[in-house]
Amino acid sequence: MKTAVLLFATILLLNNPGSSQDFVVKSLNVYTTDSEIALPVLTGENKLVIEFDVQGIYIPNMNVVFRFCDKGWAPTSNIFLLNHSYNTAYFLDFDELPVTVLEDARYHHKSTYPDDRDQVRFPFSGRWRFYLTDTQDSSIVYATGRFFVVDNQVDMDIVLKRDQLEDKNYWPVELAKRFSLTSDFYLPDEFHPSFVDRIEIVDDHRTYYPIEVDRNTNTLFRFYKWDANRHFTFTARDIPAGQEFRQVDIRNSNLFTGRDLDAQLDGLEYSRFFLDYQSIDLNGGKIYENYRDAYSTYHNVTFSIRPPDDVYGDIFLVGAFNDWFISPDYQLYNSDGVFSITTYFKRGIYDYQYVVGEIEDGTVDNADWLILEGNTWTNKKEFDVFLYYNEQDKGGYERIIGYKRVFNK
Repeated sequence: MKTAVLLFATILLLNNPGSSQDFVVKSLNVYTTDSEIALPVLTGENKLVIEFDVQGIYIPNMNVVFRFCDKGWAPTSNIFLLNHSYNTAYFLDFDELPVTVLEDARYHHKSTYPDDRDQVRFPFSGRWRFYLTDTQDSSIVYATGRFFVVDNQVDMDIVLKRDQLEDKNYWPVELAKRFSLTSDFYLPDEFHPSFVDRIEIVDDHRTYYPIEVDRNTNTLFRFYKWDANRHFTFTARDIPAGQEFRQVDIRNSNLFTGRDLDAQLDGLEYSRFFLDYQSIDLNGGKIYENYRDAYSTYHNVTFSIRPPDDVYGDIFLVGAFNDWFISPDYQLYNSDGVFSITTYFKRGIYDYQYVVGEIEDGTVDNADWLILEGNTWTNKKEFDVFLYYNEQDKGGYERIIGYKRVFNK
């Protein structure tokens, strides 16, 4: 049975007064041995890699604890899914970083899973989380990441093509451009048709904002078909075409010198809505400078954009450095029509973009990903498609029984 794991990471920088000393995890990076930039998918022919820096005076004492989760990413309390014998990697090893980095981080860890010591296995397909914890007290959590495990039992035929919204008049007309994705498959005999639930589409690493089509969906742009036997079709016609992402690349220490840097050499950025942007991005990914390099240092990086006068709303920075999550913490501040924010990360190359939205009750609502970036069919996009099944075994859980990655061109 082929098993695949999709993983993406979210960093929690936590102070833990109950621990023997405070550690801060930085530059948490999760990928596979066959691709450093793709949304990580473990197929059985590669391995999962977890890598990060730590700021602390002494060598950290850390474990990695893995937990199976429900649809809302909460760790399950189902005793049959706790995986007690194979859910923890104990006593992580650390290397010292170059002296040029010690102001910001002192130690580095890198490990692969499933591991050679057979401490960790992923026996159930679905959503998982991992936690970097203190070895003596697992309630002390330094960072956390999320991932998917997939039993790829269903061969999905994915058709991706250009489409256009026709529910109203769009202005500018470019806003109507979309991609249409159809997943067509026959369910194997070992699965019951009644328990097929939905497909989920992740567009260029944006795992917090998936596109879903379930069995109750029946609109002009998202719909489901079933022949009352074993043939299923799920379609989403409203996937925004988008634009190639912007990139910040501060790897060149001769061009980008000093502690405080501008994201772009010429400083100020502008709207790209009517530009045909030709540069190739990382499909939402990032590449850190090698941790052994003396110049793999941390910097304060300032992003600045002057939007058109007719763009209304708050502006937010989102990208590979914050896992593509639109947060009020990344709101840009306006000074005479120039919106800016300074953030902090390690030398490397990161995809990013600007999003217009508004803050309501501590979250960003009505996010507009297109108005400052453009919407064109010419960019290259990556889609990860998952098929969910309501498994009745082991007390019942949500299982992923099909997976495929596709590109628009």
